[in-house]
Amino acid sequence: MGSSRLPGKVLKDLAGESVLARVVHRTRQAKLLSEVVVATSVLASNDCLVGECERLRVACFRGDEADVLDRYYRAAQAFSADVIVRITADCPLIDPALIDSTVTAFLDNRVDYATNALVVTYPRGLDVEVFTSSALKMAAEQATASYQRSHVTPYFYENRDLFKIVSPTADADYSRHRWTLDTAEDLEMLREVYRRLEGNLNAGWREVLAVVESTPELAAINSGVQQRSLHEG
Repeated sequence: MGSSRLPGKVLKDLAGESVLARVVHRTRQAKLLSEVVVATSVLASNDCLVGECERLRVACFRGDEADVLDRYYRAAQAFSADVIVRITADCPLIDPALIDSTVTAFLDNRVDYATNALVVTYPRGLDVEVFTSSALKMAAEQATASYQRSHVTPYFYENRDLFKIVSPTADADYSRHRWTLDTAEDLEMLREVYRRLEGNLNAGWREVLAVVESTPELAAINSGVQQRSLHEG
């Protein structure tokens, strides 16, 4: 709830549901996940998120606000997770098929970490990260930089000698598209996309791409938004 650029962004309305609800609904459709857990913080400002989780009947874990890496590690322990799939709550167009394909790449290649967010070819907002509980434990115990703690996974790709990594990519470079939620412009764009989906609220990313590419003014809404770097928090 403490987003600096768009406070309370994950509870903003998006076609009649909260952004968080959209993310949870879409993530739940992935066939290779056994459970979905919302990992939020112990701050009182996030009590409303817990209430939304109760409404959605989705499991919720509360941990440290700033040390998100520790929060993930403790959530994984609490739910006895062998493999963790990380989806951020500001991605309301996340594609369950893309989640499954990233998990499949992780399993088929027998790696410690698989992600489509290292070699960026998909639209921003479709990031999927998959990692083992043992890799998460190592990162939680050894990562020391503040950005490594707040962004969860930098320790993996900054220590490639310690982890086996695979980076699935799209068939072309679609990274110019921005479908994540961080600003008011992003929210306006996402609301317009959902409106134009005309009831097909579970559309896959290629269906969304078709809508966006056939309507150039959509992408123009948030084309000026700059993605924050790891070191900006």
